[in-house]
Formats: sequence, C-alpha cells, structure tokens
Amino acid sequence: MTIEPTDRIEMADSDELSLDEMFELLERMPVPEGYKAEIVEGAIQMSPQRDAHWEIIRWIVRMLEDRFGMHVKVKSDVRIDFPGGRNGFAPDVVKLSDEARQDAKRRWSFRDIEFVAEVISRDTRENDYGKKKRTYARAGVPVYVIADPYTGKCHAYGRPEGEEYESELTVDFGEKLDLSPLGTDWTLETDQFPRD
Repeated sequence: MTIEPTDRIEMADSDELSLDEMFELLERMPVPEGYKAEIVEGAIQMSPQRDAHWEIIRWIVRMLEDRFGMHVKVKSDVRIDFPGGRNGFAPDVVKLSDEARQDAKRRWSFRDIEFVAEVISRDTRENDYGKKKRTYARAGVPVYVIADPYTGKCHAYGRPEGEEYESELTVDFGEKLDLSPLGTDWTLETDQFPRD
C-alpha cells in the first residue's frame, strides 16, 4: 500500500520535508498492527507482515547466525537511510560489517551493509524489484537477495555498478543459493522457505 504524505496528515509541501520530518509524521500516523512502514523515494510504503514473510526472514537470520556466529550484526525492519532522494528503508534482513557503529542519532549507515534481503509482499513487489534494487546498487550494497514466496524463487544480485547489479543468480525454493560467485563465502538454504 502506498500512502502519499498528504493523504493522511496536513503538512507543508512534501518536497520541503526532510526524511526525518517524514518519519516524525509517520510515527503519528495510525499504522495498522502487523504492517511495516518505510519511505521509498519520498512516498510512504506500508506492507503487511504475512506468516510466510516472517518465516523466510526468520530462516535467513538463523542462517546468518549459524554462519557468522551469534554476535553477527543482523537487523530486521530497522530504519536505514539510503542516498538518492528520500529513502528511509526498513529492510527485512541486513547484515552489517563487524566494525559498524551507530551514529549520533543511533542509526546504522548504509555504507556498513554487507548483505540485504527483502521478502516480497504483493503490494510492494515493484519496489523490491525496482526502486529498492536500484537504490541498493547505487549505495554499493555488495549482495542483495529477493525471496519471492509468490513465485517460489530466490534471486541474488551482486557486483553493484551505478544503479544496476552486474551479476544475478536465481534458484527455485528448495535449492541451495551459492552466493560465492557474488563475492561472499555463504550459501543460502531455501528448502524451508514457504510459498504464499
């Protein structure tokens, strides 16, 4: 679901609002329980957290912990600001570098991201395959994974160049997704990923 800021709250011209101001307004909005909200290119996006969505997130986080240890810096649905317009994303899963530190506002930097995964929601799928993919590439995120419970496929993108990724791997749910061709020594097991 896309909500333009002016749809719900009286405010000045939205082009004049900073990302922080938009999030302050978002915090005052009645976001339905079970929804996640983020800002993509200046538009507020809300998507429901479905059961299959959460299960895939849980499995990815668990695999990251199994591979990198319980102290790995993994975040889910935490605001991270990205370059290229007003982009305050809350990625489904983010792995940060061991050296990552929060800034004075207690936020993580996109520069510290080593891996990001998004699980497709029906209403916001175009963001994950389009706007977010371009933004992650532009930000230099080394590996971007999309798990799509509607198609039963997992896509991995690597080697960001400009607004594109030069490498792409795709497997069906149930197959192993070897991420080593993308420059990371890790394999994503998709056999437990449910379809929606």
